[in-house]
Amino acid sequence: MTSPTPVSQDSAKHELGAERSVYFRIKRCDGPGKATRWERFKVKVTRGEGANVLACLERIAANPVTADGAKTTPVVWDAGCLEEVCGACTMNVNGKVRQACSCLIDTCAPNDGDEVVLEPMQKFPIVRDLWVDRSRMFETLKRVKAWTPIDGLYATGPGPKETPERQQERYIYSTCMTCGCCLEACPQFQQEPDASKWDTSFVGANAIGQVQLFNEHPTAKELAPERLDAMTAAGGVSECGNAQNCVKVCPKEIPLTDAIAAVGRAATIHGIKRFFQGK
Repeated sequence: MTSPTPVSQDSAKHELGAERSVYFRIKRCDGPGKATRWERFKVKVTRGEGANVLACLERIAANPVTADGAKTTPVVWDAGCLEEVCGACTMNVNGKVRQACSCLIDTCAPNDGDEVVLEPMQKFPIVRDLWVDRSRMFETLKRVKAWTPIDGLYATGPGPKETPERQQERYIYSTCMTCGCCLEACPQFQQEPDASKWDTSFVGANAIGQVQLFNEHPTAKELAPERLDAMTAAGGVSECGNAQNCVKVCPKEIPLTDAIAAVGRAATIHGIKRFFQGK
């Protein structure tokens, strides 16, 4: 009978169920206009437990003591669904914008002693720590009328028929969760703390994607001229620099550059028509 092969200490650390330490270096800020600082925390995780960044932030909040043993305040962040649907927990993780809920520790920090760097998005005003104010995104959706005008139409009978293929083409755009990843990565989209200027600043890829979604909808396209007016105005689709960073970071893999191209063509035709109509 052969004796079992001894397991080395190094390989044991990589076994499922093995406990290890992960360090979190977090950029902190106590509020709007306040100075920023970095704090480092040590968190114990178990390999294979499926812990994500948010789970580790909860452990830090339960015991807000830095890796050096100094007591501090709990780290603040935003979250909602915890399943990459609401977009609230978007932040920069190791230099890349993404959702903290879908960022698994076994993937982003697989080894004992690895460090995870967390920073808030830079294109939106800081509320506190990793929590930012994304109000501008929702105001922009109002600006481009990203909705279907159905008030009062419920008694007019069934709507227009559509093929499953057409529905499927639009569906991917409907998965947008207004998370802000595309805007954080976009060089044309800059933070604008003055809300009075939001109506003339660049709308961003997510809003253009929603224009494409609703302009292709058989009922929602009733407002297409108004949406295209917004796209031809200041801050519209022509201000896109075609960096294509948006599609690289979109967690839903929405074809945003396809939408930008389609809306750009539609806006050009719309503008020409307006010109000859004298409007």
